Amino acid sequence: MSRINKNVILALLTLTSSAFLLFQLYYYKHYLSAKNGAGLSKSKGSRIGFDGTQWRTVKKFIMLTSSQNVPVFLIDPLILELINKNFEQVKNASHGSASECKYFCVPRDFTAFALQYHLWKNEESWFRIAENMGFQCLKFESKDPRLDGIDSLSGTEIPLHYICTLASHAVHLVVFHERSGNYLWHGHLRLKGHIDRKFVPFRKLQFGRYPGAFDRPELQQVTIDGLEVLIPKDPMHFLEEIPHSRFIECRYKEARAFFQQYLDDNTVEAMAFRKSAKELMQLAAKTLKKLGVRFWLSSGTCLGWYRQCGIIPYSKDVDLGIFIQDYKSDIISAFQDAGLPLKHKFGKVEDSLELSFQGKDDVKLDIFFFYEETDYMWNGGTQAKTGKKFKYLFPKFTLCWTEFVDMKVRVPCETIEYIEANYAADIWILG
Repeated sequence: MSRINKNVILALLTLTSSAFLLFQLYYYKHYLSAKNGAGLSKSKGSRIGFDGTQWRTVKKFIMLTSSQNVPVFLIDPLILELINKNFEQVKNASHGSASECKYFCVPRDFTAFALQYHLWKNEESWFRIAENMGFQCLKFESKDPRLDGIDSLSGTEIPLHYICTLASHAVHLVVFHERSGNYLWHGHLRLKGHIDRKFVPFRKLQFGRYPGAFDRPELQQVTIDGLEVLIPKDPMHFLEEIPHSRFIECRYKEARAFFQQYLDDNTVEAMAFRKSAKELMQLAAKTLKKLGVRFWLSSGTCLGWYRQCGIIPYSKDVDLGIFIQDYKSDIISAFQDAGLPLKHKFGKVEDSLELSFQGKDDVKLDIFFFYEETDYMWNGGTQAKTGKKFKYLFPKFTLCWTEFVDMKVRVPCETIEYIEANYAADIWILG
């Protein structure tokens, strides 16, 4: 009996020892080795995420552009948002100091860069070298809208977008072109018949769904995930521009047809008015920009842009629209300080406000404030002589950028509906 007990006890001790040994092995594998391994990796300078496809693709693209002196800058909204949240840290980062890939390794289909086309000297050789480095690239071109007003040059094509893939990641290179209003413009990325729709997920592109206009950004060089890149010096401003960047062109073809039917007024008086109206508009735009107030071309000024790509010479005033929520209490004093005395004030802020300022050479600036209701917008009007009030209804509209008298200004995107609501008549014969 005692012999059996001794055997049982011996077996139990052996089992207990084995279980303890297994526990030690498990603990060492899952806790101590992980802890020591992490410390060892850190001491050896492990760079987490830098072996990923996205980072390697971006690195190779930056190497390509740097070797060809192509000054691209980062415009990717997702990455710029992350940079903006950690801007001070990014500005103080040094080359090669990153231990973890925080920006270029964020999951996404594209990384977006841009360049200013007038600074690109060797486009064709860049394209060849890109393909030699393993990139597969698509180039998107279209007619240069800046030349649409010149019959002999209106067919000239310019590059608008490049999309280059390497492995499973793509770089979208947006080509910005200078416009006469001292701003940058990019074109619409149109998929023509021969384009492989499966080349990349085109629907996910952040740029190119429509033409866009941006202020010319000041750039600065920073180190992001160990790579030296250029970014807008004010990332937040660039990010705020993106959702409101849609651009529509003046209709030059229709304007030429209009002047074939109705001769343009090139008298001395008409030329003088156009000059004064342009100067007044530039002064108004500068004043409102200082106040941070959005405006758009309205009434006769909007009609002139849409119908004939210019100022109607016999209108005798400049008309602008402003949303009432953008009204600033110091708007009147700001215009007076700019040399434009108040001529009329109709209505109140809460109802039918309209301001009129006197420019030089008897050219007047009229500002109409717009009020938004559930399913329409409206502005009020008052007859100066009788004081009779009117209410003008407009279908809801959004704002787009355009170019007018060498300026980047806003117009209603739904222009024809806006003008027809404003006049309710044949816009081709209105003054």
